Amino acid sequence: MTASEIEIMAVGAGPCGLMLANELGRRGIRVLVADQDEGVATAPQANATQARTMEHYRRLGFAEEIRNLGMPPDYPTDVAYFTTYTGWELGRHEMPPSGEAGRVIRELEHIWNGAELPHRIPQSHAEQVMYRHARELPGVEIMFNWSAIGFEESDGGVVTHLKHTKTGEERSVRSQYLFAADGGSSIVRKQLGIRYGGEEAQRDFMGGHMLSVYIDAPEFYNVVQAPKAWMYWTFNRRRRALLASIDGHGKFVMQTQLREGESMDGMDKSYLSKLFVQAMGCDLPHTITGFESWLSGRALVAERFGAGRVLLGGDAVHLFTPTGGMGYNTAVGDAVNIGWKLAEVARGRASPALLDSYEIERKPIAHRNTRFAAGFADSVGLYVPSPAIEDEGRAGEAARKRAGAYFARHGREEFTIPGFTFGYRYDSSPAICHDNAPKPNDIPGVYVPTGKPGGRAPHVWREDGSSLFDLFGFNWTLLAFADEASTVKAFEHEAQRRGLDIKVVDLRDEPVAADLYGAPFALIRPDQIVGWRGASVDAGAAKQVFDRLLGYAAP
Repeated sequence: MTASEIEIMAVGAGPCGLMLANELGRRGIRVLVADQDEGVATAPQANATQARTMEHYRRLGFAEEIRNLGMPPDYPTDVAYFTTYTGWELGRHEMPPSGEAGRVIRELEHIWNGAELPHRIPQSHAEQVMYRHARELPGVEIMFNWSAIGFEESDGGVVTHLKHTKTGEERSVRSQYLFAADGGSSIVRKQLGIRYGGEEAQRDFMGGHMLSVYIDAPEFYNVVQAPKAWMYWTFNRRRRALLASIDGHGKFVMQTQLREGESMDGMDKSYLSKLFVQAMGCDLPHTITGFESWLSGRALVAERFGAGRVLLGGDAVHLFTPTGGMGYNTAVGDAVNIGWKLAEVARGRASPALLDSYEIERKPIAHRNTRFAAGFADSVGLYVPSPAIEDEGRAGEAARKRAGAYFARHGREEFTIPGFTFGYRYDSSPAICHDNAPKPNDIPGVYVPTGKPGGRAPHVWREDGSSLFDLFGFNWTLLAFADEASTVKAFEHEAQRRGLDIKVVDLRDEPVAADLYGAPFALIRPDQIVGWRGASVDAGAAKQVFDRLLGYAAP
């Protein structure tokens, strides 16, 4: 792939960059992704793939592949709270095993209204699947050991300068646009002079210098008498920690915060073993296979999401405290949002002004999501366990009951969050045909499906058991709830005139869907956002709708 052939240059092969490669490659766009690391991440990192992200994987065709990775299909995904792992269990938030996701999502349609449930899997597993699928797409090239060292923009494109991290070889790549998903220390963001804004909170947990410790402890399930869980938390005065199961057979990642007097200086596996034993409440055979340090307590969003032909996404524009698993999932959402827009602009089917809607749509979501994550971090990180929580007798028993009631509520509010994952909206976007219908409240634990333009398209399980989302086209979709051929023809003709790929879905026999969408017709954007809804449309009105959605109409 020569420099002159590149339409989109992407820096960073994390979840945002890899998702963008899939979105662009599926649309026939030539994209080069460069990353300074030797390959796709192998450390577990985040471990919660939210339901909306799973819907995006479903749209791309590999949700089931990801669903089958991680813990065994019958392993519960509960979150359990303890004094120590061999001490008292304080509370538990129960969630189904991955093998039951297909049944549970249908039974809980009134709560989740989605095609997929969340999935508990190390982020690295999902990245490896995204990588495998992206590299199989024609026109996608992913290069490792190449670091971005700078760029220049002109009216006709961007020249990105790369340097090989081992050989020192330098290379320059010309593209129409540059998208940087190169993390919190983004070289591209720094060259643009864009700063983060927000806060870095201090807490007793999830608010300071953290350690992620990777542990093999196959005897864990023989020593811990409590029912299995996906995530184990400890609350005592010695060691606050969470332990997430990676494979359900004894591989874990433990996250704990350095306490006063503790330092990274001289940190070795022997010391890390002591931290694990503190959380366990006893010793047991185990092996420390690695560790990483990182800073928690962040709720930071960049001032801008790009400038000119250079755009930014993922950690390059937002840094999270990982409670709720929102950072990785927000990064995937960034790629989905910008992917179809870059494709339409690169092919000349949309105005370059459409790209302005990326920041307008995604920056408020970054603020929203970092705020939600910080709230969950406050809930768990500022909770102070009673001094009596490990005592025998009435005082200890009362302290544990209080803690159990608190964590039952906290677990429900952090881990059952359909409103967070489905309820984001683009109500200020110029690339939406807005109407005057009221918008629902934005509450993490409650999702109210609505066909009001600017939000995710409501989902319906059809009478034959199939998902409405599986009927959508990969790009544009017109949902028809009324028998009115002239409106369908108007949209089809306008799409054909513009070279757009549109699919018409006849839903005249789906009263539940008609009730949710609230109009005879709804036009769904490629990112499954309702772009327009309404009744009779002629050729002129169809043109106006697409002009707005493709950036040709003034906001």
